[in-house]
Amino acid sequence: MSTENTTGAAQQAANDPAEAGVVARLSTLDRFLPVWIIVAMVAGLLLGRLVPGLAPALDALAVDGVSLPIALGLLIMMYPVLAKVRYDRLDTVTGDRRLLITSLVLNWVLGPALMFALAWLMLPDLPEYRTGLIIVGLARCIAMVIIWNDLACGDREAAAVLVALNSVFQVVMFGLLGWFYLSVLPGWLGLPVTDLAFSTWDIVKSVLVFLGIPLLAGYLTRRFGERAKGRTWYEEKFIPRIGPFALYGLLFTIVLLFALQGEAITSQPLDVVRIALPLLAYFALMWAGSYALGRAVGMGYERTTTLAFTAAGNNFELAIAVAIGTFGVTSGQALAGVVGPLIEVPVLVGLVYVSLWLRRRLFQSTKAAAHTAVPPRPTPPRT
Repeated sequence: MSTENTTGAAQQAANDPAEAGVVARLSTLDRFLPVWIIVAMVAGLLLGRLVPGLAPALDALAVDGVSLPIALGLLIMMYPVLAKVRYDRLDTVTGDRRLLITSLVLNWVLGPALMFALAWLMLPDLPEYRTGLIIVGLARCIAMVIIWNDLACGDREAAAVLVALNSVFQVVMFGLLGWFYLSVLPGWLGLPVTDLAFSTWDIVKSVLVFLGIPLLAGYLTRRFGERAKGRTWYEEKFIPRIGPFALYGLLFTIVLLFALQGEAITSQPLDVVRIALPLLAYFALMWAGSYALGRAVGMGYERTTTLAFTAAGNNFELAIAVAIGTFGVTSGQALAGVVGPLIEVPVLVGLVYVSLWLRRRLFQSTKAAAHTAVPPRPTPPRT
């Protein structure tokens, strides 16, 4: 390679934001999210050992079976995410029927079905964890996907709109799909239904409370915040201030969950490993399949990337909230939800690197071929 070509390649890499370190472009909070989650888990285990009366204290503050401190943590971690959504831009993606239909099929047909299959294949003898994973599969991503999509240089507007659609869709579909995958489908397939000590209304109620309330609050915050101060202030001043509270709420909830689940976790550590395996398979299969599908239907790099990350990610905040609200804080379903972000974060960071590598290998070569296949038309001489 000539010196000129080497210099040009280096300059192109320096100017391309995708070539910068992916992890370095994350905020400190997001960059070390797996670390914070592990620290919260350890802190929760220690808290449970040091404060043996914690469980009765939390039960004393419970309303309708859900501890108020935990409910507060769940609402705090959901609100900032939903306040970021641009609800006024639904039409920018609804006009792209190819992207819209593909995303809806991946998120609401293939994704839940794949998690259902993996949960039954890998956890046939652990019904509580299996149910928890199925709930994770029903909770479509509305949070961290924005970060992964930006790092991978996807279509930001398309990601924001798909997040908004998933947010609204979950209010309508989560309870119905929960009833189908937990009550109806196992019976049709002749599978044992041994872990269904709940009603469909329990799931619907949890979704309405832990998604409906922050969704309404997020929508009203954006609407009135932009009206009062403008979009620039809202995006650049307000959102950065409330954004970290999503992580604070998540970590607070994890501390309390592990404080209450400590004995079960320490006595059966292999259960956590078994929960992690179907999650790893799910993220890999959903992302790779969605990326291949976007490529097959002719989408460009940006929207293919957005399609893959919005299909592969899950709303673990909602899954944790529904598991706690429906089955209780100390349930295996809640533990399965907590393991979700511990696995999802490092896996999807790795897939950001894979996406950027595929962009160089697949999409740039296609563009170069397109440019060389049709030479520029010569300009006719002036008379």
